[in-house]
Amino acid sequence: MAVQLEINGEKRGFDGDPDMPLLWYLRDHAGLPGAKFGCGAGICGACTVLVDGRATRSCVLAVRALAGRAVTTIEGIGKNGLHPVQQAWIDEEVAQCGYCQTGQILAAIDLLARVPKPGRADIDTITNLCRCGTYDRIRKAILRASGQAAGNS
Repeated sequence: MAVQLEINGEKRGFDGDPDMPLLWYLRDHAGLPGAKFGCGAGICGACTVLVDGRATRSCVLAVRALAGRAVTTIEGIGKNGLHPVQQAWIDEEVAQCGYCQTGQILAAIDLLARVPKPGRADIDTITNLCRCGTYDRIRKAILRASGQAAGNS
């Protein structure tokens, strides 16, 4: 029996292994390579997507757990132009190697939906890892996207 999914607002059916991690479904079956494989254990955050608006590690979430839930990937947030967080990322020149950035952006979108004017402590609750150490630029971009100056952290 096929699992019915909603990915970036589009209804999809999947009749493969329902225990397949969402990450592999997205990359190998849905043609959405934005979520990256990092650790495979839900620790690093490179695979982060939004599930019902909340940042979720897709490498440890089985496809079967997504029936009736909405998944948004990096490919789905900018359908009508850049999302404000994406624009802030560009403005603050956050990316260095870029590998973690899709997960970082989606985690920031989740944070800003829950805490519209975050402080540094709020931003530091994002546990996505950045091998290049761009955390200061990530903080500045999140503050910019929230309408705050970086000095307000």
